Amino acid sequence: MTTHVYETELWLPVPREKVFPFFADARNLEIITPPWLKFTVLTPGQIEMRVGAMIDYQLRLHGLPVRWRTEITGWEPPLSFCDEQRRGPYHRWSHTHTFVEQAGGTRCQDRVLYAVPGGALVNYFFVRHDVKKIFDYRADALKKHFAVN
Repeated sequence: MTTHVYETELWLPVPREKVFPFFADARNLEIITPPWLKFTVLTPGQIEMRVGAMIDYQLRLHGLPVRWRTEITGWEPPLSFCDEQRRGPYHRWSHTHTFVEQAGGTRCQDRVLYAVPGGALVNYFFVRHDVKKIFDYRADALKKHFAVN
């Protein structure tokens, strides 16, 4: 199983103490996920973010309905957290979010380790483009949410 790495970062002119709580609310994923994925958080009620928290989602990948469950495997507010897929479309998905104070704002870094069914060819022709498109949308949504011009 080939593991792929996707890394991206975004600077927001907002202090970390305002940025981290936005990410700490799992329901905000609906705001920063592209509408074409029809992403919905299924976990009912208030979600307490902590190591061991499980969150269920529903989305559509290329028109196909997908259930996704992640577990929070690292939780170090306001510095970082990690979520890992426990059920979903990937063989592996481990996403580390890091928040660094920088130049009066916050540098948000994402590092995703993932493996896909079908291996390197499926990743090359389909998945890596989709992952980039999703994170590009997310960056634009975060800029708008935090009013970055």
